[in-house]
Amino acid sequence: MRSAKFSLWLLLAWALAACSPPPLVQQQSYVFGTLVEISVYGAPEAQAKQATAAVLARFDALHHQLHAWQPSELSRLNATLAKGERASVTPDLAAMLRDAQTLSIQSGDLFNPAIGGLIALWGFHADTPQSRVPDAAAIAGWVKRQPRMGDLHIESNRVWSTNPAVQLDLGGYAKGRALDDALTILKQHGIRNALVNIGGNVIALGQHGDRPWRVGIQHPRKAGTLATLDLRDGEAIGTSGDYQRYFETGGKRYSHLIDPRNGWPATGMQSVTLLVSGDRAGTRSDALSKPLFIGGAARLSQTAARLNLGDYLAVDAAGQMQVSAAMQARLR
Repeated sequence: MRSAKFSLWLLLAWALAACSPPPLVQQQSYVFGTLVEISVYGAPEAQAKQATAAVLARFDALHHQLHAWQPSELSRLNATLAKGERASVTPDLAAMLRDAQTLSIQSGDLFNPAIGGLIALWGFHADTPQSRVPDAAAIAGWVKRQPRMGDLHIESNRVWSTNPAVQLDLGGYAKGRALDDALTILKQHGIRNALVNIGGNVIALGQHGDRPWRVGIQHPRKAGTLATLDLRDGEAIGTSGDYQRYFETGGKRYSHLIDPRNGWPATGMQSVTLLVSGDRAGTRSDALSKPLFIGGAARLSQTAARLNLGDYLAVDAAGQMQVSAAMQARLR
């Protein structure tokens, strides 16, 4: 009798284990100069690992394609544009440039990937910022030349510029595009539930078991989070902050988020986080957080309304939070 009970217990334990969902599979890497983490729920480990490997391969390809200061397809294009010549690019890059151009025009050029020359002048085209404020006349010279995405012409896979000052830096676009690509790849591999985090830019697929994916919003000045929220299927959050890439000198903080109107790092905000859903949620959450950050606290709600962005959380230069009503309802 005792043996029969023991055998029955083993059978029940085996059945419960067989019915339980596969464990959470997580994969980390270092791409785009930041930590990347992919979490897959409810899929067999082999399938999850194959899917995450494909995503990380795409991230690595984007990183090498879009690097602004190391040899890449983008840096070769910039060299050609500086000569006033036309360049042939891959269909993939041509599509990204068209997309970035559209977003730039929508933002009134506050999101402006054409100011790569200014970003390099400030020393942010380096793994470690130069910690030196450039000559004011050199900054003014770049601003006077007014490089904009509207100066870029893309015809099939041929690219040229009517303004030789255009130097492309897609650092404010690449992580968001990578999130959207990740969702496509995961779905192609039969993954239904996953969370992809690229240095705080996050997108959700499905949910984590019987609950949504819960994520935190980084505090711009302290360790820990400002708040948490539950991400629904297909939603993304993107953050622009002056704590990500910056240097300090003379008691002032200078971040990589350059205001194209004056050529200096924007100073009105500490961080802006967007919650976006729908088509190209990752790309839009990344790129469109820039115009809200650069536009400043006084015009935050107007800029958000013009870009049709309803969910945002911002921390201004004084450390005060501004939260939209729609975002407030989502925060914990």
